Amino acid sequence: MRSVSPILQVVLDTPLRHGFDYLPPTAAGIRARAGQRVLVPLGRRRAVGVIAGLTHESELPAAKLKRALEILDAEPLWDPVTFALLNWAAGYYHHPPGEVMFAAMPVALREGGGALRRELVWRLSARGTEMLAGGPRLGRRQQELIRLAGAAGVAAASIAAAGLGAALKTLAARGWLESIERPEAAPDAGSGCQGPALTADQDKACVAIGGALDRFGAWLLHGVTGSGKTEVYLSLIERVLAAGRGALVLVPEIALTPQLVARFQQRLPVPVVALHSSMADGARFAAWRAASTGAAPVVIGTRSAVFTPMPAPGLVVVDEEHDSSYKQQDGFRYSARDLAIARAQRAGIPVVLGSATPSLESLANAAAGRYLKLKLPERTGRAGKPRVGVIDLRLHAARDGLSQPALAAIERHLGDGGQVLVFLNRRGYAPTLFCPGCAWLAPCQFCDARLVVHLRRARLSCHHCGAEQAMPYGCPRCGSELRPVGEGTERVEALLAQLFPAAPLVRIDRDVIRRRGDIEAALASVTGGRARILLGTQMLTKGHDFPEVTLVVVLAADQGLFGADFRASERLAQQIVQVAGRAGRADRPGEVLIQSCYPQHPLLQCLITEGYEGFAARALEERRAAGWPPYSHLALLRADGPARAEVHEFLRHALATAPASPRAGLRLLGPAPAAMERRAGRYRAQLLLESQARASLHRCLSAWLPRIEALGPSRRLRWSVDVDPIEVD
Repeated sequence: MRSVSPILQVVLDTPLRHGFDYLPPTAAGIRARAGQRVLVPLGRRRAVGVIAGLTHESELPAAKLKRALEILDAEPLWDPVTFALLNWAAGYYHHPPGEVMFAAMPVALREGGGALRRELVWRLSARGTEMLAGGPRLGRRQQELIRLAGAAGVAAASIAAAGLGAALKTLAARGWLESIERPEAAPDAGSGCQGPALTADQDKACVAIGGALDRFGAWLLHGVTGSGKTEVYLSLIERVLAAGRGALVLVPEIALTPQLVARFQQRLPVPVVALHSSMADGARFAAWRAASTGAAPVVIGTRSAVFTPMPAPGLVVVDEEHDSSYKQQDGFRYSARDLAIARAQRAGIPVVLGSATPSLESLANAAAGRYLKLKLPERTGRAGKPRVGVIDLRLHAARDGLSQPALAAIERHLGDGGQVLVFLNRRGYAPTLFCPGCAWLAPCQFCDARLVVHLRRARLSCHHCGAEQAMPYGCPRCGSELRPVGEGTERVEALLAQLFPAAPLVRIDRDVIRRRGDIEAALASVTGGRARILLGTQMLTKGHDFPEVTLVVVLAADQGLFGADFRASERLAQQIVQVAGRAGRADRPGEVLIQSCYPQHPLLQCLITEGYEGFAARALEERRAAGWPPYSHLALLRADGPARAEVHEFLRHALATAPASPRAGLRLLGPAPAAMERRAGRYRAQLLLESQARASLHRCLSAWLPRIEALGPSRRLRWSVDVDPIEVD
């Protein structure tokens, strides 16, 4: 059907891969454009949708087209570049476009709230000014309100917060105060302090990137830990701001955001806002609005901030670009790092990927000339690189996870006034509860996993599905006394507190960092010098600066040496190098001790003798020989359900429907159970698609996914496609 008036192509927050056609509202008052939200009838209810496009043709006859109820936004929510990126991302990741659009919105917008806010302000009226000239007698609260309001006015919310509601009611009734609406105030600007002088390597990087700010380029900034990558970011952002443009900075971890925001606010003379999932919805929405209007030209955020609209971006930065946190692992499974590159390319601006341990994909792109590589090989302090050693646990028995050489080193560094960081990537007191009488191990009844002992709470917990139960008094099978086996951060904390009672300890992991402000308080105790021992999980490896840490002890390093996933060795190498880099970052020399039962393992020896670059070169050759990424391209078709047979049957049917013609050079492997087949009471299995050519992979998926949808699996079964998965397990 062809229509004279435009037809709105609307996508909704549903798993449907197609949109819906609607006629525009009868009295819109606003010109319909792609990227605006619209309220539409959907069955017996109303739904918020996004106009994906406009057309004059529809497959439906005119009589069946419903009319949209209201266009909710005067302007599109996203700038053209970001909106185009969202559409491209929906196609690349083969995900329903409506879910993609709504994932990029603040919660209030998903629910139909206004995109722009105006605040109610009370100010002194002409009558009030006239009456005050006569010096009337006013109560103390009324005087306070008059002083607050003045001619400029004060926000109604501030009046309520100050407890001046009664005074407002009285003075407003007299006509002495009047109300107006004004646009929401912009965030406060930063201090604009002068930064330190750049080193020769930092200056070289800034000159290279700064000379190309007017065009797209992907720059890989490979700087050792403590080399001052952040100073390079700040120097470049200062140049971008001077040109009247803004910057988007992505970080992998929420814990990094407050520290980085504070540093940026100190240096930059403009408003800087943060965007991450730990923020309250209202604060996050306010930051989004400030960014979208240009009131805050610098945005620092985690993964989802890559979709933040900005009127004039001039630079994109992805800090710790190797980090797996940039990949969304459920729902819309996108890579924020890859989308940041795509966004910069579409905007014609540079993107800087910074890391001390770049991903193998990024190193391969640099070797192929797709990225331009810059190096910061030296630390900015005088201490230099830390001394690294391996403790052979076959020769030195460990007590609650710590060997005698490690304990002696801790005592020595504490005695010299240094701080000590102990790294163990395992929460809880012990990873399992064991019966020496009958070999019973406490299982999770919902997962193929063992329950973790949390002794302080006297609970057993599954770290995969969250199931919990009370600690049993004895073995449920034979009644024998049970023993916690292995070590977690809680157990190591108890030992360190016992052996070093005079050294205040702070622990950082998901068990103790639960509320807003916890991570900031913990880090402040370290940087302020109050805590002498810092113990934690991978939360500690992500870019934190601890100038007084002189010793790092890595526990249980072996758990990543024999992982089933092809990326396991890369993750372990990055983790060790990153946590080792916390030692000796200022002027005092650092020491790193790695405890291992396999001290001669090639990965450990390579890291010690050749560093991360040596490891990466070898790992890339192994990937090339095996045909794994970055020398091939992958997608996973995952399925899960309450019945194992049903899941595998669905995947076998899906495999049978795979198109034959686009499958040249493409391998389909499986179906196979996931490494943890049962999780949260559901059985999981997958099909792996592998291709030497990215285009072949996507052609196959485009032709295949409609056929899978047509299979119509039962409602009990869920399936999804993951393009460029970071875990193949």
